Amino acid sequence: MAGIDPKFGEALKNYGAINFNACYNCGTCTAVCSLSTPENSFPREMVRLSVLGMEEELTASLKPWLCYYCGECTTYCPQTAHPGELMMSLRRWLTSKYDWTGLSGLLYRSLPLSIIAFVLVAIGVISFAVSQQFNQETIMHYGHYFEMIAIGTVFLVVLLPNIIRMWYFVIQKPGKKISLMTYLKTSGELFVHMFTQKRSLGCDDNKFRWFEHLVLVFGYLMLLFTTVFLDWFGSENLFIIVLGYIESALIFIITVDFVYSRIQKKREVSKNSQPSDWFFVIWLLLMGLTALLVRLFIDLNIIQSNLWMYLVHLTVLAQWALIIVPFGKWTHFLFRSFAMYFEALLAKAR
Repeated sequence: MAGIDPKFGEALKNYGAINFNACYNCGTCTAVCSLSTPENSFPREMVRLSVLGMEEELTASLKPWLCYYCGECTTYCPQTAHPGELMMSLRRWLTSKYDWTGLSGLLYRSLPLSIIAFVLVAIGVISFAVSQQFNQETIMHYGHYFEMIAIGTVFLVVLLPNIIRMWYFVIQKPGKKISLMTYLKTSGELFVHMFTQKRSLGCDDNKFRWFEHLVLVFGYLMLLFTTVFLDWFGSENLFIIVLGYIESALIFIITVDFVYSRIQKKREVSKNSQPSDWFFVIWLLLMGLTALLVRLFIDLNIIQSNLWMYLVHLTVLAQWALIIVPFGKWTHFLFRSFAMYFEALLAKAR
């Protein structure tokens, strides 16, 4: 028998949910949602499950990840129950359920703890620089190795176990039987959605937003590859240098637009931004800007006398790699991609 927890709604408000208990199940949100089908009711089913506090059903559901928050449901809701914001809140809550460390939930629910985490990482970077007596060559050398080690460690220790937990909640625990061959044959869905986010094109008036996300994803991944594997800061290859400039500039320009949009609050998706939303776009903007400036300082031969610029970049990078990627909004990109994959698997199983 499904468990019902009337107090669940209060807990969900800590993840950003707004007034969803005002829903009287009229179905307007489902009627206007372009992703709603006879098989998938967006987002009314999630609203009802949240009101009733049916955590097990919510944990096993992929529907919060299938929503790209165009905001139509919230715009037309006659009760101002904010169903779109509820779906966003459920994504944060699900992230905390998948996370075996429990840190995602703590950081989502507490702004002071998030700030403390950022400050501690910054102190760690400065302490490292002091221990190396602010030697520019040594700090940049170890900074480059930190990038590689951080990527591998975060993936293996945090992200991979969390993906496995997501799979357990969605497929294994409900008793879904899927053959190994089906997993292999359907794996293309994972990479298609991961790199194109094409499902968001199903949302009305979302084409430009989709294009920005597409450019941002490729720009971010390419900058990561260029900086970590091609050693952009240490390279003298003109092609690599120019490529890095272009990538960091693209990230900076697009994230400026994202930040400006959140400040304007003209779109529903930007009207109720949570701290994790701000951290994501601001740190992504800082990643692009500081990376560009560090390379510029290197090319102008002034990085040695302005080591502070690299330390700022290294601090931003460390905070991004150790806080935002494993425990913040960056994980939504990963979980959403796997949700599309799991949804395709379940569709074949049905």
